[in-house]
This record gives sequence, C-alpha cells and structure tokens, in this order.
Amino acid sequence: MVTPKLSIVIPCYNEAKNIPLLIESINNVYKSDTEIILVDNGSTDNTCDVLLKELESINNASIRLVRVENNIGYGHGIMAGVKEAKGEIIAWTHADLQTDVGDVYNGYEMFRNQSNQKKTFLKGYRKQRPFIDQILTWGMAKISSIILEKKLNEINAQPKMFHRSFLDMADEPPDDFSLDLYFYSIAVENGLNVVELPVYFKDRLYGEAKGGGGSSIWTRIKIIKRTMKYIMKLSKQKI
Repeated sequence: MVTPKLSIVIPCYNEAKNIPLLIESINNVYKSDTEIILVDNGSTDNTCDVLLKELESINNASIRLVRVENNIGYGHGIMAGVKEAKGEIIAWTHADLQTDVGDVYNGYEMFRNQSNQKKTFLKGYRKQRPFIDQILTWGMAKISSIILEKKLNEINAQPKMFHRSFLDMADEPPDDFSLDLYFYSIAVENGLNVVELPVYFKDRLYGEAKGGGGSSIWTRIKIIKRTMKYIMKLSKQKI
C-alpha cells in the first residue's frame, strides 16, 4: 500500500447508530492518497461490531479500525489513532456527523496551499450553532485566552490538522477533552500559523453529544469543570 499523504483519525465512542451513516459519508468523499483510522474508543455498545461489518462491506484497506479496549478518554482515543497514522499530514474529526467528514478534505486543500506546512495548524470554525453553544464556546475561549495569555478561538471546533513534525512538540497529551486545547495552545505558543476552516454545524441524529455542544447541562458542566482545571494546569507550566 502506498504511504498516504493525509491521515484522518475519527474516534468513535458508543456511536453504533451513527456508524453506517459515517461510513457512507467517508466512502463518498474518500481520496486515494489518504487513510482513515476509525478508533473504537472502548465503546460499551456494539460500535465495534457495526464498524467491522461496515468496513467489510466497503473493502478498503486504507479505511481501517483501531481498537481501544477500555475507554480512558477522548484524547486517549485520538492519540491511539494518531500513533497508528502513517501520513505526513494528520487530522482528526468526530464520528457524530455534526461536522462533515468532507470538511477535512476541504481543510486539506487549504493546508496544502500554505507556504510552510510544518508551521501551520488548521482548525475548524463552527457556523450555524445554537445560541447557547455559541455563548459557552465564546466564554471558554475568553477565559482560556486570559489565563494562558494566548489568543484562542473556538477551541473544540473540528477538524484539527497539522504536519507530522508537530507531534514532537506534544509530549504530554491529556487523555480527555482537553486534548483540543492542548494542541491548539502548543501551536500558538510555538508561533504556528493558525488557519481557520468554516464548517457548518448540524444536528446530531443519534445519541447525545459527548463534547459539550448539544449535550445535557450536566455533561456540559462536567466538561467545563475539567477544562478549567486543565487550563489552570497549563498556566503553571511551559508547554
């Protein structure tokens, strides 16, 4: 198999009902110079079985499964996929289809047009989101920017994309949802050119959002508390 230019990591945690639609979407936009790594992130439903069945049906060795036996966290699942990635450019997005897999390929075109890819970090900028989610996102970005003394915006927006060499800077990735903040903060700290890709946010078809947007109030509160704790940790160390 030819070494891919782009690796796309998609963590899947209890997404069994969304998997057939996700695989269909991937199959519709897949490009031959890429690989897509679907991570069963310790799911407690039948996500893994559905993934195996759907992947068998499309029979594409470049769209493959990585299994994490026990769910340690969102960040751990993504990094399990990143460690298996072979591409020069690495990206991740979500399995819930609230942002389209095709957005990653649109971002890749933007990324390739940058004069110095090794010094580029691409992230999503979500549009058409519910007002309450916009307010919470804006608030967390402002708090993060003030405490970390870095200008940050739409921290958790997908996709994220960077050159493989960027991983040399990321020596302590967190296991939870703080991973997005960690990578973004490292990029700003090291003077990378942060490129924003507009993405249109859609309603989740099945299940509850696990990352804050569109999820229950209790889930949002827990994530905000964990994020604040991690922001304070980052503020006390040089990353």
